Amino acid sequence: MRALLPLLLTVLASPLAAAQPMSASEFESYVQGKTLYFGQEGTAYGVEEYLPDRQVRWSFLDGQCKDGFWYDEAGMICFVYEDQPAPQCWSFFREGGKLRAVFENDPDSTVLYEAQQDDQPMMCLGPDVGV
Repeated sequence: MRALLPLLLTVLASPLAAAQPMSASEFESYVQGKTLYFGQEGTAYGVEEYLPDRQVRWSFLDGQCKDGFWYDEAGMICFVYEDQPAPQCWSFFREGGKLRAVFENDPDSTVLYEAQQDDQPMMCLGPDVGV
């Protein structure tokens, strides 16, 4: 039994035991046509609608929506939005039938979890109206 413990510890510590990020095709298959709500540490964070041709619409749940698109770069899923030309790259993992997303631009700061999924479009308010 003692001889098996080092072998077991080696296997558990190996890269094979670590969760592998989803590929672009796995991600696309999972999100296409869905609206996903994300949370962070038990708090609502935002919602993203996944449209055809890798187009997306994001909101921080304030009714203000940002259109963008996603693409695959070096095994990460990168998003570019109309108001933010710098790519925001994430690694997505399937865990318990839902997504976990790690922000790769700063992996120590943001980890999001899929909180809810819907097939209805998200609600976006129109432009500000003033006098």
